[in-house]
Amino acid sequence: MKRIFNIQSPCLDIKQNIQDKIDNLNKPKGSLGMLEDLALQICLIQQTLSPKLSHPCHILFGGDHGIEREGVSVSPRSVTWQQMINFTRGGGGVNMFCNQHGFELKIIDIGVDYNLSDYPKIINRKIANGTKNFLYEAAMTEEQFWNAIDIGAEMTDQCISEGCNIISIGEMGIANTSPSSIWMSIFGDIPLIECIGAGAGLSDEGIKHKYETLRTAIEKFDSNNHDIIDTIRYFGGFEMVGAVGSMLRAAEKHMIILVDGFIMSACILAASKLYPAILKYAIFGHCGDELGHRKMLNMLNAKPLLSLGLRLGEGTGALCAYPIIESAVNMTNEMNSFNNAHITKYF
Repeated sequence: MKRIFNIQSPCLDIKQNIQDKIDNLNKPKGSLGMLEDLALQICLIQQTLSPKLSHPCHILFGGDHGIEREGVSVSPRSVTWQQMINFTRGGGGVNMFCNQHGFELKIIDIGVDYNLSDYPKIINRKIANGTKNFLYEAAMTEEQFWNAIDIGAEMTDQCISEGCNIISIGEMGIANTSPSSIWMSIFGDIPLIECIGAGAGLSDEGIKHKYETLRTAIEKFDSNNHDIIDTIRYFGGFEMVGAVGSMLRAAEKHMIILVDGFIMSACILAASKLYPAILKYAIFGHCGDELGHRKMLNMLNAKPLLSLGLRLGEGTGALCAYPIIESAVNMTNEMNSFNNAHITKYF
């Protein structure tokens, strides 16, 4: 069944009251910069003057890509399943940051080309052993697309049932910068060459090969004769479409969505083509080191919180940004106003 999401922009009736509260905290007006912008956004999402963050969850989807067979990534697909197992042992970057910032980590096999059923810490929602090779055919069928959307939404629902109101989403999928670059090019009407980077570390010659491969795939696809869902499913990975479904459900339930790097930015770009209001619920954790990421963020009118040269994926950049979001919430709830601090308001 095709899932329909009811995603509305947050009601603005409360906006002036929120802004008044922020402006009357005992500080020069606007002096806490992006923290004030974040506080306003979070209060609008939660429709309150006293926001809170509860039971943050990090959802990590794993899936393999048929296009990997074309040598568009320096890493082989075996790294996907090896890293998924590593995550169960607490050995990944994502584990460290989840532990540091108090996130519950959920690891989902939505399409890894390996049998991970012996690892109970991995939630088995495998649709297939990776997508098809989009150089020759659609990466997934329409039925698989809606299955991935539903799985993503269900993972968000699971987090909600545990008391979560803020999620971040990560991915593990060798070669997933390739579909991300294509989504960016098609949805942003940007020349493909400006959307392609080194991924996990391609050489200049590797980048050239990647470009030629993806260009050929796009030419075969002919985006002018396909709708948004066709474009998403033709190139996307199961882990990416799962992330789209997770994001859409989170926005529908008025949750804060922490967006990671290039791949997750591509996912929320795709989601926004289906439901533009989703962007009101998104906080962009960082600007990564992949060539097209800054352009994609500009396309989304996004202001990333961090710029640390990250390109690990897994959702690590979003997790690193979480303390800044906590600061915005704490500012709103814990700072005195000019009145109760008995300080003369001078503006």
